[in-house]
Amino acid sequence: MRRLKTLVGAGSFAYAANDRGHVVGPQRAAALARQAEAAGITGLFTADLLQTDPDGIGGTTGSQEPIVTLAALSQVTSRIGLVATVSTTFTDPYTLARLIGTLDHVSGGRAAWNAVTSSVGEENFGGELPSPAARYDRAAEFIAVMNALFDANGRDAVQRGLSGAVKVDFRKLRPIGHRGRHFQVQGPLNVVPPPQGRPVQFQAGQSEQGVTLGARYAEVVYTSQPSLEGAIAFVRELRRQARAFGRDPSLPRIMNSFHSVIGESDADVARRVAEKHARIDERTGRLKLADMLGGGLDLSDLPLDRPLPERLLPDVQDLRRRRGRAEIFRTYALQGLTVRQLIIRAEETGHWSVAGTPERLADAIEERFRVGAVDVLSLHGLGNPDQEDLLLNGLLPELRRRALIDDDYLGDSFRTNLELPPLTPWQQDAERAPEHARLLS
Repeated sequence: MRRLKTLVGAGSFAYAANDRGHVVGPQRAAALARQAEAAGITGLFTADLLQTDPDGIGGTTGSQEPIVTLAALSQVTSRIGLVATVSTTFTDPYTLARLIGTLDHVSGGRAAWNAVTSSVGEENFGGELPSPAARYDRAAEFIAVMNALFDANGRDAVQRGLSGAVKVDFRKLRPIGHRGRHFQVQGPLNVVPPPQGRPVQFQAGQSEQGVTLGARYAEVVYTSQPSLEGAIAFVRELRRQARAFGRDPSLPRIMNSFHSVIGESDADVARRVAEKHARIDERTGRLKLADMLGGGLDLSDLPLDRPLPERLLPDVQDLRRRRGRAEIFRTYALQGLTVRQLIIRAEETGHWSVAGTPERLADAIEERFRVGAVDVLSLHGLGNPDQEDLLLNGLLPELRRRALIDDDYLGDSFRTNLELPPLTPWQQDAERAPEHARLLS
């Protein structure tokens, strides 16, 4: 039986003023990567927000470039996968194909990229944020171009002779001649075929258009689903659309971020949760809640222990940013949660969140896995002194005891360790899906 796969965030390379030297950050990130690999974690994941957030509600996300970070970590690891988040709105596919293809080479076949359409950062790229429809239209063409570039080159285009010299058969590096609405890419890709053929393709986005994009292209879809019922409904719709595109029944795989507080006993869990809530800054919490609801709201004067007035709730279809996240928090507010309770939920940014002992957390994970609502789980706690031991020596052993996660890596490539089905050539895949344009429009 296929097992649940696990990811953790890559460590920060940042140099801090109280570090004893400039290499402390990189050394710590490398140590965490080795630790994750020793624990059998399937992959390292990076996020990227493309802006500096003056209010601090976005945390440290985006403080370093993902592909450079993972290229460095590839040299201190040998089996763990490497997932770089990349904006399809503010990048071009030929450049990214060269970068991700090279990352696959330098890592020995462990690269993946997570396609996002970006909800922030437009101020740094010379214009306004395009509408959700325009961003997803561009993203669909972007991914199609990436796949075409990787698939067009013959796998045997490059050979190494006995002397060690490389010989390239340029007839097997083929152009794609793409002329689309957003991109004109002749090709061929001038990076030799990556070890995995195509690096693994993740996608994040849970609005209606995001679901359609993931169903059409992604091998792994990253979604925020705080409730089991919501997760089941999301997977049902995603798989329905994937079937309409003629895809493998097991695709796309479902990734959830699992925000947890792990304790040794129920009393210890209650103490840790209370301390976590006490650390929340009220002003920042109100700003974060407003951001979860799409932004542009002033919640500064609202009473903490009363529900959020319904008149403040956005029409999700009018938003240009994070529609899926706003829908989650709109639902919370309509359930009558107080502003204080909503601020606490905003601390987890709408993700699946569970507090408990390792056994209690394993119960929640197993329930969602058994009903097919999660295939890849992003875990938190590595590098956090308060949680790391309970993660590595509590939760992970309990998941292995239940045969929910792998005991060891299954191979050397990320694609193998994720147990993904064989690749479908882009040209055949495109021909099978004539509804693509209609569903994305």
